[in-house]
Amino acid sequence: MDKKLLTILACPLCKGKVHYDQEKQEIICYGDGLAFPVRDEIPVMLENEARQISLEEKEKRPR
Repeated sequence: MDKKLLTILACPLCKGKVHYDQEKQEIICYGDGLAFPVRDEIPVMLENEARQISLEEKEKRPR
């Protein structure tokens, strides 16, 4: 995933900071509790494509 792209990405709902989970290939917004998929190195930043993250995932949030 392009590092420049990661610096400008924001959550489409709250406009907050997002984090890239390379292992799961997801862009995560901890504020909204959503994980957006990355397909073929392209983030799919659509609410209807996102999944709700678990409480366990929220607790592992990088600081």
